[in-house]
Amino acid sequence: MTTTAGPGPVTSGRRMPATRDRVALVTGLVAPFLVSLALVPLRSGLSHTNAALVLVVVVVAVAALGSRTAGAVAALSAAAWFDFFLTRPYETFGISAGADIETAVLLLAVGVIVARLAAHARRLEVITVTDEGYLARIHATAELVQSARSADTVVDHVRRELSGLLGLSGCRFEYGTLLGRPSRLRADGALTVGHRVWDPDRSRWPKGEIELRAYVNGTRRPQ
Repeated sequence: MTTTAGPGPVTSGRRMPATRDRVALVTGLVAPFLVSLALVPLRSGLSHTNAALVLVVVVVAVAALGSRTAGAVAALSAAAWFDFFLTRPYETFGISAGADIETAVLLLAVGVIVARLAAHARRLEVITVTDEGYLARIHATAELVQSARSADTVVDHVRRELSGLLGLSGCRFEYGTLLGRPSRLRADGALTVGHRVWDPDRSRWPKGEIELRAYVNGTRRPQ
């Protein structure tokens, strides 16, 4: 099987889109400020502990939306605006009461920890959903192999699956062996160019054709 790489880098379902990550970072900066500002009219009757818990909820929401970095930024922002708007002296980055200092420090620490946990849980959810999708594709292909009356039907199906999964601009099946030392996509998912392992998540696909060898019952078949 010979593949022709597309114009951009490979994107994996396990990687967060850059746009969503940027939105989460901006939200992590702005959301704690807006929530703290909204709590200003209530600060005389609202305990600092309850105010801190409200801000922790904001941090968790940001971490669930984005990455650990976004959650950490939200935790820092929450601690800063808690200090500025909700502790005396108001509207200064200074705290006069020792209990308020402890609350601010705990808000920061709990926010960072919870953000890491929320982001980790979200990544596990994404991985689970992605792996379920991959498994469904494998099952569909296996069923087609058993029921198809023509090898061309299976080849066309696999070609479409590879093109969609890897974002390829072209893919074809050939019998025989490619001349020279083309780039190769191995069975374990590693991509090699010559003797060097290539990381398509950091760089674009290498130029030229990429070989993916076909195996039947553990034996390599001519391609």
